[in-house]
This record gives sequence, structure tokens and C-alpha cells, in this order.
Amino acid sequence: MASRRNVACPVNETLAKFVFEKWEEMAVKETFTDRLNATFSKAYKNLCDHKDPIFDLKGASKIKGVGKWMLTLLKQYFESNKDDSSQEVLEPREIRWPLVVGATSCLKTAPLPVFGRDCPNRPCDEAMRGINYAHSTFFSETGAGKYVPRALFVDLEPTVIDEVRTGTYRQLFHPDQLISGKEDAANNFARGHYSVGKDVLDICLDRIRKLCDNCSSLQGFLFFNAVGGGTGSGLGSLLLERLSIDYGRKSKLGFTIYPSPHVSTAVVEPYNSVLSTHSLLEHTDVAVLLDNEAIYDICKRCLNIERPSYKNLNRLVSQVISSITSSLRFQGALNVDITEFQRNLVPFPRIHFMLSSYAPVVSKERVYHEALTVKEITNSVFEDNSMMAKCDPRRGKYMACCLMYRGDVVPKDVNAAVSSIKTKRTVQFVDWCPTGFKCGINYQPPTVVPGGDLAKVPRAVCMISNNSAVAEVFSRIDHKFDLMFAKHTFVHWYVGEGMEEGEFSEAREDLAALERDYEEVAADDLDDEKEEDEDY
Repeated sequence: MASRRNVACPVNETLAKFVFEKWEEMAVKETFTDRLNATFSKAYKNLCDHKDPIFDLKGASKIKGVGKWMLTLLKQYFESNKDDSSQEVLEPREIRWPLVVGATSCLKTAPLPVFGRDCPNRPCDEAMRGINYAHSTFFSETGAGKYVPRALFVDLEPTVIDEVRTGTYRQLFHPDQLISGKEDAANNFARGHYSVGKDVLDICLDRIRKLCDNCSSLQGFLFFNAVGGGTGSGLGSLLLERLSIDYGRKSKLGFTIYPSPHVSTAVVEPYNSVLSTHSLLEHTDVAVLLDNEAIYDICKRCLNIERPSYKNLNRLVSQVISSITSSLRFQGALNVDITEFQRNLVPFPRIHFMLSSYAPVVSKERVYHEALTVKEITNSVFEDNSMMAKCDPRRGKYMACCLMYRGDVVPKDVNAAVSSIKTKRTVQFVDWCPTGFKCGINYQPPTVVPGGDLAKVPRAVCMISNNSAVAEVFSRIDHKFDLMFAKHTFVHWYVGEGMEEGEFSEAREDLAALERDYEEVAADDLDDEKEEDEDY
């Protein structure tokens, strides 16, 4: 169980953030030489990496590379905070990671290999215990010094959960956190939500309660599910509804696998997806959309894998998840808090479905022939074929995007890369959100699974973006839904499990309204232009 600790890293990061913001203000007004930029970057990195708390100028002057100019900025910081008579004791933010629902549909054990190597399951050394609290965000410590993930895996049939119970990482998990039923939902939302799913609901909520009680400062939930099947859609929706009731305003960040345009695992995927999205709209704060076909194409094109398996897909998805959560586990220059996704990416409550992309995705054979500069990888994540959901961002407009860098990255290179993106005509932002970018920098380089397909690289970037083109995903599903529901095909299977037929119409109307919301968001710019023309 995590305890309150006087930790140094966040204190120095706050100080470093102040310095960085001042530097940015000055950089806008005047042009600095490359030498001055390099000097600042070096001193800035040393300031972030410094292990001891810095309370005054005397302590700051001992840091290598911190000269007169930076000391002047630090003096401003200490003078503005001189009323604080004592150092704040920071309590770790703890997020229960992750709640994986409907594992059979596609995710299986996606993040385990990467997270297992990012946060090894061994007692931390004294340096880790004294300074770096971040591992406690996703792992709780037992009395024997073993670290157990704050994770709950749920499925209505035992096959996939048994793979975890008997697999390589079986020693990592508490047995009570692996929950499986005796029969699956048969690709039926109603079975997962109204009948079979209710049999495991109470035990799931009890395990969630115990995990949350073991957190000293619960911030929210990461929720993984696929909406094409019955368990991920039905039981997933049921659990989200109960989390909203039991934990109120705690953040819920979802990673949701949507049906692919041309690859289908069940005929009734459109029904399940529409019914589940109706719940996601109300009970998640941010939902990152993924689909297998888009990730298949990335594996084929970038990794030269002719027939990608779920293992290949999972390892790529896990890099996205690892990048998003890296700032919660490791220190860096500009860390992105999990709640900042909602504050910076969601302009209106219903417009919270995100696209994701990751770069570089490069094989071991090609890594030595690729230019993996910050500018190159930043350009890559904006390409349409890098998106992990099948839609073309060029057909829509960006409302906001979050760029999370890992590894050997400095603020100067990030600023240059973002400036380059802003000048491109292919990347369009809505007029009412002119800034649009939020950046995070974490010094921990990407971790890859030994023997895997991805090459080890010095730096990487993950982008989570809010683009109106995501409506294409819903439009495809709605079209398929309408074709089936017009004839009422398969509806009797849902009604027979306790569901009312009116719920189909209600969910479909909600998604139609969502499509209109995205159209209006993208059309606001056109309306403004028309008004200007009329005034002229």
C-alpha cells in the first residue's frame, strides 16, 4: 500500500516547468543561437534529473550546467513562492490500471510484456524507494516486497483468462484479479449486459472496490474493451454504468476496439457497437478508438509482416498505452497527467472520441536506414496511414492533439517540429481552437519485447488527437446497423435475453446525433467564413 513520501522529482519538475515556460516566452520575442539553445537544454535536463529537492538558489547553483541566466529565472520562482514556509509533501497519484473487459475480442494480454519490462516485478533499490514513487501508480507492494499490478481482467468464458493464469506472466498477477465465467456472451450485447454478465458483476465490483481501497489517492480508471463482441460491449457497458454510480466523477479513459470496415468476426457487430457506444458516450470521459484492420495494415507496411497475428497487433497497441502512461511512471521535462487528456482534448462533453498514432514503427532490418529525428517522427504521426482506426484525418479538422515524446528529446526540437506541422496545409485545425497542441516529454526511452518485431529506438512519439474525421467510424457502423435493423434481423436474440426493442432505436438516434455533432463542429468554420463574406 502506498504511503505519503517526501519525493523530490515532482518538486523539481514544477520548478523546471516554470523555467521552460519563461524560456518559451523569451524565445517568442528573440532568436537564440544554437549554442545558447544547447546550453539551456543541457542545464534544463540536469535540473529535471536532479535527485535532491531544490529549495533555494544555493541548491540550484550546485547543478551542473546551471549558470547565471538560469539562476536569474530560478530567483523569480523562489521569490514568487517564498510564502510557502514548508516543503509540500506530495502524495502519489494512483490510478488503478487497467480494467480489461472482453479480452477475447482482440486485446488479450496486450500491455503485459511492455509494462512488465518498464516496471520489473522486483523489490526496488533504496534509490527507487526514496525518490521515484511512480511505480506505485500501477503497482501495489506486498509485504514480501513483490509488486502486483493494479489490474483486473474479466471475461465471461475462461479460455483467454486461462492463458494469463498459465502464461509467462502468471506470477505477476493476484489470482483474485483474474475473473472468468463459465459461458460466453455468444456475440450478444444483451447476454453480456442483462443475463450472463450479471452473474459476475458483483464479484467484479467487489474486486474493484478492494483495488480502489488500496489506493491512497484514486484518480481514475483505464478501461479496455472491444465493442464488436457480446462481453466487451454488454458487460463492458454494465461495468461502466456501475463505475459512474459508485465512483462518481473519477476519470474514465477508455481504449476501445471498434469493428473493422472489411474484417468482421461476427455478423451482429453493428448492433453490439451501436448499443455499446450509446453507453460510452455517457460513461467515459475520453475514448481512444482502435480497429484491427488499421493496425494490420501498419504491421504489413512498416514491419513487413505478411500475416500479422494478434500478438503483433497487441505489441503495437501496447506501445501506445505505454507512451500515454509513461509520464505517470517516469519523470520527464513536460509530463502529461491523465486528467489533462480530458481538459485539453475534449471541447464539448460528447466530442470525446480520439484517434491515436505512434511513430516510429520500424523493423530491426530497417532501423539503421531510417531518419528517426524528432521532426520525422512527428510528421509520421500525422499521416493518414499511421492512424490506428480506419479514417482519413485529412477529411476532417483537428480540434486538439496531444503529442507525447519519449527518450532522447529536447524542447527545442519539439518546438521546431510543431512549428513545421502548423505550416502544412494538410493538417487543418478549427478556427476556434488556434493553439491545438499539447506536448509531453519523458526521458525514459521506449521499451520493446526482446525477440519482437519492433526495433529498439532512441526516441518515439505517440499522438492522441480529436479530429472530426472520427465520425467516419460511426457512419460505417450506423450504415450496417440500418441495413440489418430495417428487416429486424437477429433482433429476437437480443429481446430473448431481456432487452427491449426500443433500446435499439434509442441507441441509433444517439449515434445519429453524435454524427451531427461532429458535422457541426467541422462546419463552424464554414459558417464563420460565410458571415464574413456577408459583412463584406
